[in-house]
Amino acid sequence: MSDFEKSELNPVFARPGEATEYSRTKIPAESALPETAYQIVHDEAMLDGNPRQNLATFVGTWMDEYADKLYADAYDKNMIDKDEYPATAAIEARCQVMLADLWNAPDPANTIATSTIGSSEAAMFGGLALKRAWQHRRKAEGKSTEKPNLVLSSAVQVCWEKFCNYFEVEARYVPVSMDHKQMDGFELEKYIDENTIGVVAILGVTYTGTFEPVKKIAEKLDEIEKETGLDIPMHVDGATGAMIAPFTQPDLEWDFRLDRVHSINTSGHKYGLVYPGLGWVVWRSKDVLPEDLIFNVSYLGGSMPTLALNFSRPGAQVLLQYYLFLRLGHDGYRRVQENSIKVATYLAEEISKLAPFEIWAMPGDTPIFAWYMKEGYGKNWTLYDLADRLRMRGWQVPAYPLPADLEDVSLQRIVVRNGVTLDMARALAQDIKNDVEFLETLDGPMPRDKTEGHAFTH
Repeated sequence: MSDFEKSELNPVFARPGEATEYSRTKIPAESALPETAYQIVHDEAMLDGNPRQNLATFVGTWMDEYADKLYADAYDKNMIDKDEYPATAAIEARCQVMLADLWNAPDPANTIATSTIGSSEAAMFGGLALKRAWQHRRKAEGKSTEKPNLVLSSAVQVCWEKFCNYFEVEARYVPVSMDHKQMDGFELEKYIDENTIGVVAILGVTYTGTFEPVKKIAEKLDEIEKETGLDIPMHVDGATGAMIAPFTQPDLEWDFRLDRVHSINTSGHKYGLVYPGLGWVVWRSKDVLPEDLIFNVSYLGGSMPTLALNFSRPGAQVLLQYYLFLRLGHDGYRRVQENSIKVATYLAEEISKLAPFEIWAMPGDTPIFAWYMKEGYGKNWTLYDLADRLRMRGWQVPAYPLPADLEDVSLQRIVVRNGVTLDMARALAQDIKNDVEFLETLDGPMPRDKTEGHAFTH
């Protein structure tokens, strides 16, 4: 084996008679002691970044010790096996009703919903329901079901591109611009026709964290219906904001209070505050979800309805969501989300004091914000260089270009989650300030593969 294909064991961990090296590409012929196998995997995984310093991800990286205990109690439960784990199934159903009530469904107990492995699956299910309902309407009218399209902002998360690709739906992207930084209904009529299955509004744009004005978009669709007769439903991608807005902006109308909103998805593992592996999708009432999307299957001695793209998946996260609903309550969620927004606002204010930067939008809707370089700055460095410098200190703060029509503008973004403290924010703000001061001293382009002059101190 080449050196790349093998790893050698530290003599401290290798017992007498054990192999002192193992293959990286083949399952070993012999067994290892559990302590040895653990140490190998532990040491390699240790090279990952620190999740708490990962300010690129929206996904939860911290829960309390009781949640950890509950996770350990339930990580062997398969969510799909409702016959074997009826208590977990009942808790899932309870959470669904709680979410329907949180999002102001007309009759929360009469809605239909499902948990998923994440909000990407939930979003795809929302899109699939829109497509299937459109197909049924077209067939009933004796019209073609070819060439369905979905209207969404060019700033949508990639899961919607996947949905349109996988389920053969034309994606019609409404471009963002400096005048219209998100989809707001402007010229929406240009993208809609009789083949439009729905419009997706984003409650928490991935690039910037801001809410698209769902009510304004719905009102624009009302106008379009009056002019054309086209009754276009909406799906709200609330992966981030659907677990923030109800607590911090309860009067904001974005949810089932708007008749056009047929379905909403969210990530339990984002601002639902649960560990990775949980999404939710809720429909406003049972009549807006085509019945032929629900399967009744025989499984392990029972018959059960299933509404999911995945089958076997963890049940522990559903229990963790219910735990948090009980543990925090409405007031607790409000305080947690407001605290995250407070930390994000502090960081945004500190970064806005640095001469090279302009904040795209201050935190408020979500604890997420982004900034870009002012004209005249960054002659010898870019936001990508700053991201590289911060990564040397353990911080993951990504830089990326905006979508089509603004792709020449690069942003850098911070996502503040529960577990990112004000003390951590102060350390990060100082690191950003120090790195900007260093980068501004450069008299030539920053070498991307070198780190000369970097100080590894706070």
